[in-house]
Amino acid sequence: MKAQAIRRAATRGLVLGALALSQGGAVLPDRTTVLVDVVGLRSHKGLIQACLTADPGTFPDCEKDPQALHQTVPAAGNDMIAFQHVLPGRYAVALFHDENANGRLDKMFMMPREGFGFSRDAPIRFGPPRFSAAAFTLGEAQMTTSIRMRYLL
Repeated sequence: MKAQAIRRAATRGLVLGALALSQGGAVLPDRTTVLVDVVGLRSHKGLIQACLTADPGTFPDCEKDPQALHQTVPAAGNDMIAFQHVLPGRYAVALFHDENANGRLDKMFMMPREGFGFSRDAPIRFGPPRFSAAAFTLGEAQMTTSIRMRYLL
C-alpha cells in the first residue's frame, strides 16, 4: 500500500513537471520570436549578416558576446530575418549587407563600403550608435521591427 502511494506521487510529479515544461510554466521561461524586416537593400547579391544582443558593452560587435544570437541569410529575396526562442529582455540588433559574401563588413578609409543598419533606426554620428539608442524591450509576445539599410559609399 505504501509503495503504491509513493509510485502514484512520483507519477503525479512527473506529469506535473511535463505539463509545466509543455505549457511554458515556471520551469522554462516563455520565449518568443523577434522578426526583423530589412528595408532598402540596394541589391540582392550576397548575404545579410545580423545579430541580436543584450550586452551594451559589445554592441554593435556581437562577435564579442557569447550569448548573442546570429543569423546569416541570402540577400536574394530574404528581407525578413527571424531570431527564435528569445527570452524577454532588452535587446538591440545590428546587421550588414555582406554583398561579396566574404563574412565581414568591408571598409574604405574606416568607412563601411557595404550597407548596415541598427534596430530603432538608431542614428550614427561619428561611429556606430550606442546600445541605448538601438535597444528595445521584448516582452512575451512576438515582435516585428524594421531596420533601414544605410549605404555610405
